Amino acid sequence: MKLARKIELLAPAGNLETGVEAINHGADAVYIGAPRFSARAAAGNSMEDIRKLTEYAHTYWAKVYVALNTIIYDSEFPEVEKMIGEFYAMGVDALIIQDMGILKLDLPPIPLHASTQCDNRSIEKIQFLEEIGFSQVVLARELSLNEIRDMAQQTQMAIEVFVHGALCVSCSGQCYISQALTGRSANRGECAQFCRLPYILQDASGAVLAKNKHLLSLKDLNLSEHLEELLDAGVTSLKIEGRLKETSYVKNTTAYYRQKLDAIFEKRPEYIRASSGVSTPFFLPNPAKSFNRGFTSYFLHGRNKSVASPDTPKSQGEPVGNVKDLNRNYFTISGQKAIHNGDGLCFINERKELQGFRVNRVNGNQIFPAEMPSLISGITLFRNSDHEFEKTLSKKSAERKIGLDFDLEENNFGFSLTATDEDACRTTVTLPFSKEPAQKDTKENIRQQLSKLGNTPFELNKLTISLSGNWFIPSSALSDLKRKSVERLLSARKISRSSLSLRVNKGHRKDFPHEENLTYLGNVANQKATTFYTDWGVKNIQPAFEIQALENVPLMFTKHCILYQLGYCKKEKGIDRDFKEPLYLLAGKNRLQLKFDCSNCEMQVIHSAPL
Repeated sequence: MKLARKIELLAPAGNLETGVEAINHGADAVYIGAPRFSARAAAGNSMEDIRKLTEYAHTYWAKVYVALNTIIYDSEFPEVEKMIGEFYAMGVDALIIQDMGILKLDLPPIPLHASTQCDNRSIEKIQFLEEIGFSQVVLARELSLNEIRDMAQQTQMAIEVFVHGALCVSCSGQCYISQALTGRSANRGECAQFCRLPYILQDASGAVLAKNKHLLSLKDLNLSEHLEELLDAGVTSLKIEGRLKETSYVKNTTAYYRQKLDAIFEKRPEYIRASSGVSTPFFLPNPAKSFNRGFTSYFLHGRNKSVASPDTPKSQGEPVGNVKDLNRNYFTISGQKAIHNGDGLCFINERKELQGFRVNRVNGNQIFPAEMPSLISGITLFRNSDHEFEKTLSKKSAERKIGLDFDLEENNFGFSLTATDEDACRTTVTLPFSKEPAQKDTKENIRQQLSKLGNTPFELNKLTISLSGNWFIPSSALSDLKRKSVERLLSARKISRSSLSLRVNKGHRKDFPHEENLTYLGNVANQKATTFYTDWGVKNIQPAFEIQALENVPLMFTKHCILYQLGYCKKEKGIDRDFKEPLYLLAGKNRLQLKFDCSNCEMQVIHSAPL
């Protein structure tokens, strides 16, 4: 009989609090930034907080992955090596890395995950990463379902894909615009997000094709309706983006995907959750109520025109209705969703810009804004801040409990309580006590005392009382028996879990179809990485862009095509393309040239001197 495959819901942890809430709301694993060298420099965490999160997660057999996924400079390796040793000692389950120089360190046997910053877009790359010792790979967001399936079939590594959150318009690890224009490197976790700026699109003659549009800004990914397809394609880990997002966002999205996955597991027993316990949210999860720029499935099922968000890079939220009538200080709205005092509403105005306002008071379908905006009848309104929803999420909004059975028995010396949890961890605690008949039935008191598990991670599923007589057992003795039983079971779970720890796959050297020349796209920023690639037969290695700035080279590689988005795709016939190439994006003093590789359906962005 084929064993069920464990499926991991992987949630972001910007800090300790958010990581704990991600676990409470159903995450099987969380990823958190190291104190330094994380691809989100603003989301670094102390070693002590990472230790606390790891301890908490392991209670539920959930995992903690530490993001150490920037490129590293030579002088920084002693600090990196020290941190890795400390992560291993505290029980961190894996490191997410980009820089291959790390593999030249004296590493403990801690599992390694290949960050999406490694630009994991080809089967050859995936097989190479497996060969050199990685146990899990984060695939590029741009891949289609068929490409994901092909890769999963040709590797033994666990396949991880993003299913929700912000999209980088460039292939991850291959964006150098921020470094080129500001000196802030995306590969060092300091991206200045030029993709979210408004641009003027201009052709070679100076004609303006689009003005003040966010032409590189994408909608947010949402694959919640495609999870079963991804599992069937071989995906093991489903990742939510958002280490810079608020705790309420992580609570909401994690709970939502937990419910989606559990519904799949109910009908597909070949898939099971990867951690212990059942999470119960105290609200109705809805990702549209958290920060989003509108949703897209990106390229999962091929190219489509629903990927971009050209009007605004800000949160649009959920549609709530259309404006019906306008009055001096209020308007009426048509729609089924209730609006609350304090809600934030927004709309796309006549200038095609996102404009927002705060609701001061609501009377039925009459909305009284704090300040009356420039609305027109019939316009669609969105809610990008749900006051009541956020208020709910600001409190305790979920709990997670591990199923537990108690069996109370008597023995020659007194009584014993056996605890068995849902993972088959089993402990027995004995209470030496003389057996004396009770004056009244004690079973109900026993049931009440042993059922109260309070703030422990456990929830009683079944209680069996196996006594030969109606013996007197004080409530205090039962409470003490229960407390010791829970403590011992938690220790047993820790021991059982440690025996399940992964070991890093060392790999075996074999021929690999590598390139002899490695350009700046290899992101080689140190001597250890140089040595690594040299050992694998690479003869010419160009330094990383951060080490040696280059001119007239692509600064971004993206499958998002502005020509396609605007209806000018060169592969489509009969389209009037009344413009002269090359095309340029203008923003302030910056001028970016667009180059279209139509054979590969890829657009490149190149820094160009201003006119």
